[in-house]
Amino acid sequence: MLTRTFICLITFHASFSLKAQDWTEFRGPSQQGNSEAVGLPVEWGAGQEKNVVWKASLPGVGWSSPIVVGDRIYLTSAVPLVGEEKPGVDRSLRAFCLSAIDGKVIWEQEVFPQQAASAPNIHRKNSHASPTPIYQEGHLYVHFGHQGTACLNAADGSFIWSTRDFSYKPVHGNGGSPVLVDGVLVFNADAESDPAVIALDQKTGRLRWKFIRESEAKKKFSFCTPLVIEVKGRRQVITPGSGVVNALDPMTGAEIWKVRYDQGYSVVPRPLFVDGMVILSTGYDKARVLAIRADGEGDVTDSHVAWTLDKYAPNNPSMVVVGSELYFVADNGILTCADVKTGAVHYQERCTGPISASILCGDGRLYLQDEKGMGYVVKAGKRYQLLHANDLGERSLASYAVFQKDFIIRTEKSLWRIGQK
Repeated sequence: MLTRTFICLITFHASFSLKAQDWTEFRGPSQQGNSEAVGLPVEWGAGQEKNVVWKASLPGVGWSSPIVVGDRIYLTSAVPLVGEEKPGVDRSLRAFCLSAIDGKVIWEQEVFPQQAASAPNIHRKNSHASPTPIYQEGHLYVHFGHQGTACLNAADGSFIWSTRDFSYKPVHGNGGSPVLVDGVLVFNADAESDPAVIALDQKTGRLRWKFIRESEAKKKFSFCTPLVIEVKGRRQVITPGSGVVNALDPMTGAEIWKVRYDQGYSVVPRPLFVDGMVILSTGYDKARVLAIRADGEGDVTDSHVAWTLDKYAPNNPSMVVVGSELYFVADNGILTCADVKTGAVHYQERCTGPISASILCGDGRLYLQDEKGMGYVVKAGKRYQLLHANDLGERSLASYAVFQKDFIIRTEKSLWRIGQK
């Protein structure tokens, strides 16, 4: 990839710059949780404010992870209209733009109103604003799952289009984030019944195609974020759901290949693509890690699964690959390092407390944020080496973003910029 220089200049009422390492979507520019930043912090803390550049209060509740473009941070939140956050209140589903320099709000925009009477119940680890926004060429795409999708002008938050035409009956609320590819915005709509993958025209918000997902899983709901890959010059949208992962043609939604994994449901971790293999976790109740060769056609369940791991697979945190090693953390905090080509395990060690956020890798280190707000820094390598544990003192379910050589971290009530001071 290019070094951290300006690669384009976009003008929309104001000048805006996009850098090669802007964190433009869930899991960053690689879609797989890798950062090229050098000099990332190792130690920080809320108590002594060690390496805390700034801390900003956030209104409402939302577990969408922040994204960063230039010196602007984007995220979403569900803000109660009256009083404090609690069941049975009406909310405003909003998008926010904050300055990465000082944490101050630049603009905020209500995207959709949410009436409590029609809002489905959510899981205790979910929110009404959990999908992460995605940025491209001056446009900010914000997604609230079954509650609607919109495209905003990233400069000022004004609407380009919005739609609530693709509602579905969820279980536990929304979750998966969208992906952009070849002019379409693709997201999973794995509902209680009739699960599907939907592609909207990114310029208009109109439906381009809809793929009906079929599997033997009794529980149909899932929350995964698709991954775009390229195999032999052909792009594929990798979209895991309950009981099956499908590889789709982004132009038409036609299935290229699939692998079945029986009753796995509530699939959350975003898949990886490395060495010609898709690596994913199969969800509840007993997660497995599968490595699948991505050059097949049709049902390749019996022919293209290269290896599997059955122990300590993640239900929620996405995995990461560094060099020839695969790293993943189970929801109970046990970190695994395995050979990416064979699945051979190098170590499995307890690292964090209960965890839902995805692993980030940068500067030769792994960064993991558990649900209590503890940030763990582990040296990448075949031998487990914990470098530091850092306490922000607030509940945390969102994944890290990177701004220059600092972290942007979302906790329950706050947004933090953590950097070397």
